[in-house]
Amino acid sequence: MSLFQFPRHNASAAQLNATRPALPRAPQTPEETGLSPTFLVELVAKVMYQQGLTRLTDLSSHLCLAGTVVEAVCQFMRRETLLEVSRRGQHEADVQFDLTQHGRQRAAEWLARNSYTGAAPVPLAVYTERVRAQSVVRQAITDTQMRSAFADLVVPPGLLDQIGTAINSARPMLLHGPAGSGKTFLAEQLRRLLGGAVAIPHAITVHGEVIRVFDAQCHHAIADDSQPRSALDNRDRPDARWLLCERPCVVSGGELTLEMLDLSFDARAGYYEAPPHFKANNGIFIVDDLGRQVITPRQLMNRWVVPMERRHDHLMLRNGGKFTIPFDMVLVFSSNLTPAQLEDPAFLRRIGSKIAVGAVELPEYEEIFRRVCEAEGIEYLPQAFELLVKTYHRGRGRPLLACYPRDLLQLIASRARYLGVAPLLSHELIDWAWQAYFGNEALIEGASHQR
Repeated sequence: MSLFQFPRHNASAAQLNATRPALPRAPQTPEETGLSPTFLVELVAKVMYQQGLTRLTDLSSHLCLAGTVVEAVCQFMRRETLLEVSRRGQHEADVQFDLTQHGRQRAAEWLARNSYTGAAPVPLAVYTERVRAQSVVRQAITDTQMRSAFADLVVPPGLLDQIGTAINSARPMLLHGPAGSGKTFLAEQLRRLLGGAVAIPHAITVHGEVIRVFDAQCHHAIADDSQPRSALDNRDRPDARWLLCERPCVVSGGELTLEMLDLSFDARAGYYEAPPHFKANNGIFIVDDLGRQVITPRQLMNRWVVPMERRHDHLMLRNGGKFTIPFDMVLVFSSNLTPAQLEDPAFLRRIGSKIAVGAVELPEYEEIFRRVCEAEGIEYLPQAFELLVKTYHRGRGRPLLACYPRDLLQLIASRARYLGVAPLLSHELIDWAWQAYFGNEALIEGASHQR
């Protein structure tokens, strides 16, 4: 459950532009793409065969390659009797090609072996170089930056200090505490501290195989408006095989398995899907609910002992070929269990910081309550808040967790809409919301009371 989320933080255009990377320049020849002639020929043929694209401009747009590159490949394919010109327009860009009978036969064979027909990928070596150039672990966080980034949230200063220091250590951190204390939300909000945009490729190629990297669920593309496209010379245009994105934040929860940390091959699509930590490069990777997965912390540590220490990971293709990718991210583990309960000293030793996230103090809880009241359109009443704390939290042994104001006040607002009355902090609505949220609970034995 999330905490203190008022309002949602979005990086401003100025913040993104401040450290906006220069996207790679668009290659103008087949050689500059870094892809083999055979790969390019097969990709163009498969796209024409499967997508039905024939115009040079359409092929260029679909493949995210400059027209000069696609035209050079097509001319080579003409000489190999794979293509023929079906129509010439007023401009070279209007020329249309058709696969010959021989070309269609070969395209069908290539599709049967590998049916990838998306944007042209970038070579692994180019991807690795780009990840290192826009590394996230090199960023240094200061006390001023930390407080500025979290100024709109209610977070204990001591907790901010611990998290900021943990980021600067460039080592994994563990946020632990009870459910509802806001561990996952805090981890996700660390993206506020990661300045600038990063370049993410649609896909990469390794030993002739294609691995899809860009994922709209993990990567949020932003417009590159630094220069109008029409004003750019062809050679100055950015490489469309890359997308300018915010630094990613990828979350894996209790569903995480060892298989998910390896490449996933889609036999029908004919390409691989990058694992979640691959997609998190240059950003944040959060392993939520550590200790609740099917795999144990020890198994996860055994899988990640090299990546965590050496900043790279080894993956394997279906044919047994191995390759190395960067492991460049802020790695955060979140758990409802204490470090002692995780029962794996070897794993914990490799985690730089173990940070407890628990109940908030009364003034912080009241401030969160005030903000949620404002967000829900409910008038804040001091006497109602005092009733909630004394009668329900203290009287029933419930700690002041930061998620409770939002959850309870949303129930009050929903109940008021159902009854057709104004959402007020009445005793009746507070009691109804408490019982609906916690059930008809008895007093919790031995629970600590909040001051």
